[in-house]
Amino acid sequence: MDQKQIKHIHTKTDIPAPQVISVLRLLDEGCTIPFIARYRKEVTGGLDEVQIIAIRDVRETWNELQKRKEAIFSNMRERDILTPELEKAILEAETLSLLEDIYLPFKQKKKTKGMIAKEAGLEPLADWIEVKGQRRDDISKEQVLEKAQSFLDPEKKIFATIEAIMGAKHILAERFNEDKELRQDLRSFFNYNGIITSKPVPGKKEDRDAQKYKDYFAWDEVAAKAPSHRILAILRGTDEGALISHFRPDEEEALNRLKRRVLGNLDTRRNHAAVLLEEALLDGYKRLTAPSLENALRKECKERADIAAIKVFGDNVRELLLASPLGAKRILAVDPGLRTGCKVVALDETGDLLHHDAIYPLVPHRKEREAATLIKNWIRSYNIEAIAVGNGTGGREAESFLKSTIRDLDLDIPVIMVNESGASIYSASRVAREEFPDKDVTVRGSISIGRRLMDPLAELVKIDPKSIGVGQYQHDVNQTMLQQTLSDVVQSCVNSVGVQINTASSQLLKYVSGITPRTAEAIIRYREIHGAFKERSQILMVTGIGPKSYEQSVGFLRIRDAANPLDSSAVHPESYPIIERMAGDLGCTIKDLIKMPELKKKIRIKDYVTESVGIPTLEDIMKELEKPGRDPRENFTYASFSDDVHEMSDLLPGMKLPGVVTNVTAFGAFVDIGVHQDGLVHISKLSNNYVKDPNDVVKVNQQVTVTVMEVDLNRKRISLSMCD
Repeated sequence: MDQKQIKHIHTKTDIPAPQVISVLRLLDEGCTIPFIARYRKEVTGGLDEVQIIAIRDVRETWNELQKRKEAIFSNMRERDILTPELEKAILEAETLSLLEDIYLPFKQKKKTKGMIAKEAGLEPLADWIEVKGQRRDDISKEQVLEKAQSFLDPEKKIFATIEAIMGAKHILAERFNEDKELRQDLRSFFNYNGIITSKPVPGKKEDRDAQKYKDYFAWDEVAAKAPSHRILAILRGTDEGALISHFRPDEEEALNRLKRRVLGNLDTRRNHAAVLLEEALLDGYKRLTAPSLENALRKECKERADIAAIKVFGDNVRELLLASPLGAKRILAVDPGLRTGCKVVALDETGDLLHHDAIYPLVPHRKEREAATLIKNWIRSYNIEAIAVGNGTGGREAESFLKSTIRDLDLDIPVIMVNESGASIYSASRVAREEFPDKDVTVRGSISIGRRLMDPLAELVKIDPKSIGVGQYQHDVNQTMLQQTLSDVVQSCVNSVGVQINTASSQLLKYVSGITPRTAEAIIRYREIHGAFKERSQILMVTGIGPKSYEQSVGFLRIRDAANPLDSSAVHPESYPIIERMAGDLGCTIKDLIKMPELKKKIRIKDYVTESVGIPTLEDIMKELEKPGRDPRENFTYASFSDDVHEMSDLLPGMKLPGVVTNVTAFGAFVDIGVHQDGLVHISKLSNNYVKDPNDVVKVNQQVTVTVMEVDLNRKRISLSMCD
């Protein structure tokens, strides 16, 4: 392996080199991140998914840098300008910015003012001005003009000394711009002292679309300290033509820094060459260097903001995907509607559709008695155990109606509000059309609401995570990076929970370690032809699944009620012989070992350590034997909103209300309090103590109690507090 690469990854991740090497080897062998984290702890030294992902990502960045170096080498060799010194400098460059600064003087460009001046033979004049301008000699204006006089050449269109001097200054401006050390020093100055400023585009200040950016009409802050949400907001406002923004340090400070490096403390009053040198510095900075470094700082800020926003989004998606499932219950799911009525579906324990219809209990139709009769009939006919209500328009009103109807029946059936974000996306998707080709979008949306209550993970994987509604500027960030992060998050969630192979959809199966979309479809076809899987070894009979994909996937696939109880657990088949040996040593069966806690207490796991199996794997095995195939998600609970609050107009400052966190951002958390408009708990109001990261205090789907601070009906904004 490339030792420089290993050292680079170690430096960036602070993970010891031997562990880095082990992970890279496993990745190169085709192992997935969930598999490595779960089943190769002895090999990696117990690295978790986050650390393994970091190793992967740093290597990818390293490889991109090497590709760029090779492209530069190829270009310079073709032009025969690669020297041993340049080759060494390029090879040692550890960042893309440094690499590009080294390459900049040799990069092929469109013809510049400096190039034209060089073609006119003015480079010696530029050299003379640079040398003389950095000395403490007295150089008069007349001396400079006399020197420039010798470079006049009508054939090269240099007719006057002023033209010669101007050409020399263009050469010097480009020379300073391309000086690696000067550029790196200025880049550092930009990065540490750059200021983000923004103001409205002239004439746009009063525009309705621009008003949403009015907080940034006179904004300035240090770029290095700016939080991600403000950077992305300013950049979005700029892209939409509402704001003019700059990412630069104070120009006077930057120029003084340049002068000190190039001119020292020379007195330009006694040296006219130094005056010209200073003018060239000023021109090069304003025309070339500053715009280039501003773009680089803007890009660096954007990348930093993207990383932070994507992390927030990924954390929120993880919490939403791992929300507590109600489980296999018979559900009545209601998608509220005012004008078109409420769409109702009845689902069995597996989520299959039993019945669908529409009721009209809300204004403007208001057929409450008829709707109540239908609901009561469906509850009895389909043995309904819970009711799911979408939290869209009319959701609270539908909830009140359903609770009232349940009270009439004297039944203990919970009515639970379900976040329906993305349900409409699913209902119009190819996946939904394939599942329910003869049903319209309203029925599909209701089914999705009900299934979300039963198992959020199994249903939400059918939707593009960007449509779930828990992001922060997710459409503004780097989409490739976002997609990779979301893929990692979804795969991590699916594999941490495990998948029942006999009931899982192809959308869920494709996120299982080692399973591709094609093999997921093949698993579905196998089930249709051969019936349910009875044991894990059958998975090898699926078209497209060979030894490697079987090894990667089988530990995450469960077979409920299999003859071998380990087939319904997270124990990998490669570890079955260990458990068989444990049972043999105790003189019992594997089923006895699982059912009887006193038997497990007799096991000394140190007795089963081998060269390939260590304590980490054995500890995981023992946990699985305690609760085979246990679901890591928390037990199901649900929130009830205040019966006295349905609309924003019902809110009053000082009210204490129950709520559910719907989104966590860098600046606070949004909370649903049952009024169709989420309220914001600013980061400063999340706790009585200082909060650096809102994720340290709250999570998506967390039930909280909040106090209403302020209600702005015109702007539809609710300010909340979680402080005592």
